[in-house]
Amino acid sequence: MPRPIQATIDASALRHNLARMRQAAGSARLWAVVKSNAYGHGIQRVFGALRDADGFALLDIAEAEALRALGWGGPILLLEGCFGLDDLATCERLNLWHVVHDPAQIHWLGLRSKARAHRVFLKLNSGMNRLGFHPAQYRAAWQRLHELPSVGAVSHMTHFATADGAAGIDEALESFLATVEGLPGERSLCNSAALLRFGADARPPRHDAAAVLGEWVRPGIALYGGSPTGLAEDARQWHLQPAMSVSTRIIGVQQIEAGAAVGYGAGFRAERPMRIGVAAVGYADGYPRHAPSGTPIVVDGVRTRVVGRVSMDMLCIDLEPVRAAGRAAEVGSPVLCWGRDAQGELGIDEVAQACATIGYELMCAVAPRVAVRMR
Repeated sequence: MPRPIQATIDASALRHNLARMRQAAGSARLWAVVKSNAYGHGIQRVFGALRDADGFALLDIAEAEALRALGWGGPILLLEGCFGLDDLATCERLNLWHVVHDPAQIHWLGLRSKARAHRVFLKLNSGMNRLGFHPAQYRAAWQRLHELPSVGAVSHMTHFATADGAAGIDEALESFLATVEGLPGERSLCNSAALLRFGADARPPRHDAAAVLGEWVRPGIALYGGSPTGLAEDARQWHLQPAMSVSTRIIGVQQIEAGAAVGYGAGFRAERPMRIGVAAVGYADGYPRHAPSGTPIVVDGVRTRVVGRVSMDMLCIDLEPVRAAGRAAEVGSPVLCWGRDAQGELGIDEVAQACATIGYELMCAVAPRVAVRMR
């Protein structure tokens, strides 16, 4: 039989989360962000559940081609824009919209001759200092694009650096609104965090929703049930459902005495006699190697903990809580690494928090050797 680890993608959860984003977006249109192969879920797998979005946003032209091959005829936005002059011909062939964030991209557009072929989103650097034109440069960039024969509509975009935290969006929003004031064109500002914290159904409302939402919003992580703040309680509060579950089984059991060590480096020692389960999942499957002892994990519906260092293909689990709950805790017992199964649920953000990372990383890190099925 095959190794028992698998990832399950839940189409109903994706549809639920998309509807939840629609609610927060009000009248704004919605890009479903499917970069990084749909945050590790697989573009081909999620497409059917997310095709009611108004458009798809991603990074790679190969992913855009995959969407067109699936039959998507609507808008596709390249979030990092074109990486070279040749990409513009592909944008024309596939009718791709693209972000402009650097003078080099404007120069390449000036070399194209096909009239009004390019729908672009001009990006403002409103404080992230990653991509985009600074406010003092922005209007000149807009004017240059507006004059190019190859450019059709020019929209406005920024990305909030602190929408997920206490600083919020005030400073960046003020910068954006002041910079684009009086310029025609649609606007796109909101990622998942801004959409859920400051969107149409934010309670209490802290900003003019119309100004925050613009004409397009760009939810990513929330579509897949992850919390954009990294806090598991926020995912529950916003009624997000996990779209990815990673599960495996116990393949071995050890009974150890007090003082016995578990795993490489003997980093965990038993304080009392205990039963240890060995699960068929490790860092080669995408489970974080740096997960400390105490990281939550579920065996046969009972929450327990990882103990010892995660290995390439295995990790060890404290089975004492499982036995105390009256479960067998034996070879073949089901293990839920994150997500949900018939016995219960474990938020990916809880696991990520224990590992000092974020749910995004866990989703994207699931290895190709892990079998995937749709539910």
